Amino acid sequence: MYMLTKIALTGLLAASVLCAQSPVDPKIEFGADSPIEVIGSNWGETKTTPRGGAMVIDLKSSLIVKNRQPKRIRALTLVVLAQDATAGGKGSISLASLSVAQGETFPIKIDMRLLRPLDNSNSAQVRVKIDGVLFDDLTFYGDNHLNSHRSMVLWEMEARRDRKYFKSVLEAKGIDGLEEVIMASTAREKQRPKVDVQFARGNSMPSSAIAEANPVKFSFLTFPEAPVELLSGTVKVSANEAHLPEFTVKNNSRLAVRYLDIGWIVKDKDGREFVAGSLPSDVTLNPGAYSRVGQTGSLKFTSGGKPVAIQAMIGFVKNVEYANGSVWIPQRPASSDVELSRAAGLSPEEQRLIDIRQRRGLKALAEELKKF
Repeated sequence: MYMLTKIALTGLLAASVLCAQSPVDPKIEFGADSPIEVIGSNWGETKTTPRGGAMVIDLKSSLIVKNRQPKRIRALTLVVLAQDATAGGKGSISLASLSVAQGETFPIKIDMRLLRPLDNSNSAQVRVKIDGVLFDDLTFYGDNHLNSHRSMVLWEMEARRDRKYFKSVLEAKGIDGLEEVIMASTAREKQRPKVDVQFARGNSMPSSAIAEANPVKFSFLTFPEAPVELLSGTVKVSANEAHLPEFTVKNNSRLAVRYLDIGWIVKDKDGREFVAGSLPSDVTLNPGAYSRVGQTGSLKFTSGGKPVAIQAMIGFVKNVEYANGSVWIPQRPASSDVELSRAAGLSPEEQRLIDIRQRRGLKALAEELKKF
């Protein structure tokens, strides 16, 4: 998934580029009631290549999109289709942290590879559809086939939380205080060990080998006011692979829960800790109820191309979606709480704000915070 941010349009595309010819036959399939419309496109750098019985489509495209309605757009997800039924025939583009008013335009870059079967036509057709648009009042438009509603609400709530924090620092301590916390976030992220995670839906080891693998119990970090409690958790570990994770959870809130995401921290034999993905789960969890959630696949962890020898596992609740569509996310932990800060990591919005500081300077960051 691509995470893009709003940028200025001045000089982005000349009229001649917008009219460029391309080897694809794109179809923009936005409904008549769509809150957005495409007012310009460039498919000229897209290439198609026959390969065996398939057509490989390397999409290098740009769209110019306009907000048609009064609400500000905060996030957007598009589906790009070359073929519905074929593996590799579908992709998606998501944009977050937007602030697009009625009549304003913004660019969407499409850079992906898709496959479709060869046919008798001279072009490889590509369709672009809306999966979801999120507005500033958190209302939603779209088919939501990719569950983009949930994802975009979570992004927006995280973004609001982090912007509120940085704005409060700016108001209380001025530009120098803002610089201090931005540099602290940057340093914390640089110090975090990086891990690559490969997920396989099936188990990469025979069932007999998994049965003999070392059972490891999770320990837990708890964010204040988390609505779901992790009571126990186990996973089968063999070297740098984890199999069959399972958790027992309890809903301590007054609302029914339909989704939760459990984050993982892996500790290796040298004591290094890696934030290593999560276990998203659709659940039916009424107030006060218990449930078990798990996964049948396998996870393999490497760092710098070398296996991470798993010594211990730490779990925490990353986010929750209630049955009424509202969500819970953790509050920003205090800077003195090293463990929770490590688990929380940097949100996409915090990464975006840091990037503004690095590319355009501190004053540009302060101006960006004032837009919201």
